[in-house]
Amino acid sequence: MPYFIVNSIISWFLKKRIHQIDLFLKYPIDVQEELLLKLVATAKKTEFGKKHHFSEINNYSDFSKNVPIQKYESIAPLIERCRKGEQNLFWPTPIKWFAKSSGTTNAKSKFIPVSNEALEYCHLKAGKDMLCLYITNNEESQLFKGKGLKLGGSSAIYEDNNSYFGDLSAIITENLPFWADFSSAPKQETALLAEWETKLEAIIEETIHEDITSLVGVPSWMLVLMNRVLDKTGKNNILEVWPNLEVYFHGGVNFNPYREQFKKLIPKKNFRYYETYNASEGFFAIQDQNNSKELLLMLDYGIFYEFIPMTEYKGESSKAIPLSEVKKEVDYGLIITTNAGLWRYMIGDTIKFTSLDPYRIKITGRTRHYINVFGEELNIENVEDALNLACKKTNSTITDYTLAPIFMEGKNSGGHEWMIEFKDAPENLQYFTELLDNALKSINSDYEAKRYNNLTLAFPKVNVARKGLFYDWLKKKGKLGGQHKVPRLSNKREFLEELLSL
Repeated sequence: MPYFIVNSIISWFLKKRIHQIDLFLKYPIDVQEELLLKLVATAKKTEFGKKHHFSEINNYSDFSKNVPIQKYESIAPLIERCRKGEQNLFWPTPIKWFAKSSGTTNAKSKFIPVSNEALEYCHLKAGKDMLCLYITNNEESQLFKGKGLKLGGSSAIYEDNNSYFGDLSAIITENLPFWADFSSAPKQETALLAEWETKLEAIIEETIHEDITSLVGVPSWMLVLMNRVLDKTGKNNILEVWPNLEVYFHGGVNFNPYREQFKKLIPKKNFRYYETYNASEGFFAIQDQNNSKELLLMLDYGIFYEFIPMTEYKGESSKAIPLSEVKKEVDYGLIITTNAGLWRYMIGDTIKFTSLDPYRIKITGRTRHYINVFGEELNIENVEDALNLACKKTNSTITDYTLAPIFMEGKNSGGHEWMIEFKDAPENLQYFTELLDNALKSINSDYEAKRYNNLTLAFPKVNVARKGLFYDWLKKKGKLGGQHKVPRLSNKREFLEELLSL
C-alpha cells in the first residue's frame, strides 16, 4: 500500500479520538468522579477491596477515608503474591505483566503491575493520543509517509512463575498493534535486545537508510544515538541522514538542559518538540499545543488523580485533595489510583498546574529529589532554570549533572557541590558558578536567605566531570538506556562520592 494512503488512513483514524478528548475537557470533574466509582466497583470483590470496604464507598469522601495513601513498600507484599500466581488481590482481571523499575535512586527493583486494561486504555491509548494531538495541530504533517524511531529500554522480557517482567517499553513493544509495528523502527526483535550497546548498534544499522520522520525516547539516550549515527555516517547533522524528520516526542527528564544540543543536531527551523509524561505506573499527560511547555492532564486513561500540597507533605500521612480543589502555581505531590490496581499510590513526582481550564501541568520534580539539608528547599525546576540561564550567558551546554550537599563541620558553613559534565564548557568556570549561584538566589528566596553572608550556605563548588563520566557510572550500575537516568538532586552524598571516585 502506498505510504501517502497509509498516512491519510492513520491520520483519519487518530483524529476520531479528538471528540472523546473534548468530552473530558468540557466535563473534567464529572469524568474523574465517574471513573473513581467505576474503579472501586470493579475491584470491590478483590482482597484489597474487601479489606477497605469498597462496597460501602459511594463518593470521594468515602474513598479517602477508607483507603490509605501508600508507597510501594506498603503494597509490595501483595504484588509479590501476585507475581507468584495469586490473582484477585488488588485488581479482578488476571495480571501477568510487571514493569520492572528501580527508579532513579533506589537500587532495589520495583515490580509495577500492568493489567490488560492499563495496557489498552492507558499506555497504548496514550501512544495513539500523542500522535493524534500532534497531527491535529499540524495538518501538513507527513509523519506516516516514513517511520518513527523508538528508543526504548535495554531489558528483554523475563518469565517468572508464569508472570512476565521487564522495562515498560519492552512490555509495550510486545503488545503493540500491527499498524504501529508497520510504521515503527527498529523491528521488534531489535527493540527487545537486552544488551544496550549491542542494541544501539543494531538500531543504527537498521535505521540509517530508512525514512525516519519522528523520534521517541528519553533525551539523554537519544543524544547518544544521534551522535553515534553521525559518527557512523560521517554526516554533519541528523537532517543529512533523515531529511524528512519533523518531530521529537520526549519525556522522562526535563528537556531544557538538552534543548540547545538538539537544535544543533537537528537544524530545522520548524522542527517540533512534543513532551509526554509517563511512568511504569501509567501515562499521565501530553503536550497538546505546538511550542508549549505545558502538558494536558489526560483524564480518561483509567487513572484517578489526587494531589498533596507540598507545603503540607507528610509522606503516607499526608492529606490529599481531588482535582476539583487544586490551584494554579502550587507544588503538589501526585497520587494515583489506576486500572492496574494501584490504590492511592504515591508516585513520587511533583507537579504544578499552569491552567485549570483545561487542566494543564508542569512537572516540577520528585518528592525525594530535592535538596533541603539547610532549609533551602531547592527543587529540580529551580535548579534547571538556573542552569539554563548560566549556560545561555556563557554559551555552554550540559550533558549531565548531579548536586549534593556539603555538610557543616565545626564552624564551617555548609554548601552545595556539583558534578557537571559539559558538552561545551564555559571559558570561565568561576563566572559560570557565579551566574548559577545568583540565578538560584533570584529564583528561590529560601536559597537566597541561606546564602546571606555565607552563614549557612557557602558559595557553591562545581566539579567539571570528564567526558563520559555519567555514562560510565550508569554502565557500571547496569543502567544504560531506556528510562534510566542520573539522580539530579540528593540530600546525601552517595552518588556524588561514587562519581568522584571513578
